[in-house]
Amino acid sequence: MPEESRATQRLEIAHVLFIDIVGYSTRLTDEQQALVDRLNQAVRSSDEFNKAAATGRLKKIPTGDGMALIFYNSPEQPVECAVEISRVLRHHRDLPVRMGVHSGPVSAVTDVNDRVNAAGVGINLAQRLMDCGDAGHILLSKRVAEDLQQNGRWRPHLHDLGEVEVKHGERVHVFNFYTGDAGNADPPRKLSEAKPHHQAAARSPEKAAQRGRFSICVLPFANMSGDTEQEYFSDGISEDIITDLSQVSALHVVSRNTAFTFKGKPVDVRHIASQLNVTHVLEGSVRKAGGRVRITAQLIDGSNDGHVWAERYDRDLNDIFAIQDEISRAIVAALKVKLLPEEKKAIERRGTDNVEAYNLYLLGRQIYTIGFEGDRRRGEAIIRFCQRAVEIDPNYAEAWALIAMAEMALRSHFGGSGDGGVSAAERALELNVNLPEAHAVKARIFSEEKRHDEASREIETALRLDSESHPVNKVAALLKFQQQRLEEAIHYFEKAVALEEGDYSSAGMMITCYIGLGNREAARRAAQTTLVRTENVLGPDSNNCSAMGHASVALAVLGQRERAKDWMSRALLIDPENINSRYNFACALANYLNDTEGALEMLGPAFEKMGAGLVTHAKVDPDFDCIRDDPRFKAMLAAAEARLGTQTNRD
Repeated sequence: MPEESRATQRLEIAHVLFIDIVGYSTRLTDEQQALVDRLNQAVRSSDEFNKAAATGRLKKIPTGDGMALIFYNSPEQPVECAVEISRVLRHHRDLPVRMGVHSGPVSAVTDVNDRVNAAGVGINLAQRLMDCGDAGHILLSKRVAEDLQQNGRWRPHLHDLGEVEVKHGERVHVFNFYTGDAGNADPPRKLSEAKPHHQAAARSPEKAAQRGRFSICVLPFANMSGDTEQEYFSDGISEDIITDLSQVSALHVVSRNTAFTFKGKPVDVRHIASQLNVTHVLEGSVRKAGGRVRITAQLIDGSNDGHVWAERYDRDLNDIFAIQDEISRAIVAALKVKLLPEEKKAIERRGTDNVEAYNLYLLGRQIYTIGFEGDRRRGEAIIRFCQRAVEIDPNYAEAWALIAMAEMALRSHFGGSGDGGVSAAERALELNVNLPEAHAVKARIFSEEKRHDEASREIETALRLDSESHPVNKVAALLKFQQQRLEEAIHYFEKAVALEEGDYSSAGMMITCYIGLGNREAARRAAQTTLVRTENVLGPDSNNCSAMGHASVALAVLGQRERAKDWMSRALLIDPENINSRYNFACALANYLNDTEGALEMLGPAFEKMGAGLVTHAKVDPDFDCIRDDPRFKAMLAAAEARLGTQTNRD
């Protein structure tokens, strides 16, 4: 047998620290070896390196002029290790290194002689990040930075440098990490050489302002309506202002998902400006009552906490779009930023000019973000809200796209007649050919029709148009999942989770993906996220059975068996016909609670009613691997496929 075929390969999501000796190729051979030896000593002095090595959760891959350290526990490990190495090397100026950190899929290959090699997106992107830096830099991917932001002690040391283009035209979002005694505070020289999408942020808000570069964080506007159900409206206003300001090429605007991490928290503007390395912060409030709306907004200088501009708008609700335009123009004027004609047009372009249609769309979108799929009532509610919106304004492309998403999901889960969102998606694209969500829903429709090449083209278009769209990332993740490309699916599910804090279903899908890859520790972390999110949803909406379905899986993974079963019993009493919750209960019983009989009993009524999309999902779902060969599971699956085949012919 050839030696290559006797190698073993394992694919896991890992956290990679790539280290490179700057100027290595210019040194003599003897000097090169001495530098590598000294770098190895510095690495071995790291407590984090030694802890990971002692538990067997570390791979060290030599690269000639440096090394790749692959950690398998958390993204904090490689950053902590990089900081410890940086502190040691501050006393060795003749050993300049640069470092890059990224989390992503890595395949570790061990041959018959126990030599380890590694490859994969995780390593490649860590190296691309490192290549952007100069001596002393510790550069992080956005994915790692967002993970670190969950821990308050890291936030002051993360400095957003924006997107840059690296090898092969790939774009990466780079963060510089430095403290008082580790890392390099100066902006990397190589970022300017790499054609930045946004100008690299200066070292401080004061210096950014001196250089004429402005960056803004739009904090979520506070809902002052006295009704938590109006939260969707204040969030919608905040998101629209972020979108408007993002059209201005002279401004760098912090992404929606980063800005919304501060929602509902006490605001210290100078701290936020320093933490995010922005020059200005916009904050405000929204009070909506009857046909009136009051919006206050204030633009604050991050360097001195001084007000640059402030205004209160007390208007008729029909003026809401004019108010948004006025706020964006006022900020541009206050900062004395040049607004190009096409940027002015982009800011003024709205999906609709009708406030009632806009409000209905926001209500439908709120239902979508909290995981409606598999819940027929919620899907039908989305359609009703958005159908009314397009009756008021037939040219509202975004509302048509959301109708398409809901119709597609209902047919996928429940079957039935109709075109499953095709007409609504095509109408949305007639109105706006560059609407990413409409391309995304067409991708999913094509995928369920087994038109995979067309599906791939549509989702690539959607991602190109807006890689920060929550619906687009969610669809991309589901397509990768159905193709059994789990490590790629995780990337998009994680992005969806980061973009929308109410999205518990994507967090739940991450559990399944990690289990499918054999990464139990990552699955536990995903389960903790899922549980927190479902509990947040169930607080104000205690009868949300779809949320209970994902929560039961999370509880089972975390070892809370009795609580998982209690939630199953409660949900089945509330809505025994909810296919989505039954499906997830079966996953929990089969894969995590070792109850094959219970899983099959739970699946029986679901298989009798589920649509083609969910049947296809079940055929590739790793959660059912433990019962896939059971004759009863095979019989239920075959019966469902036969029923759907007959139904397709009849339709």
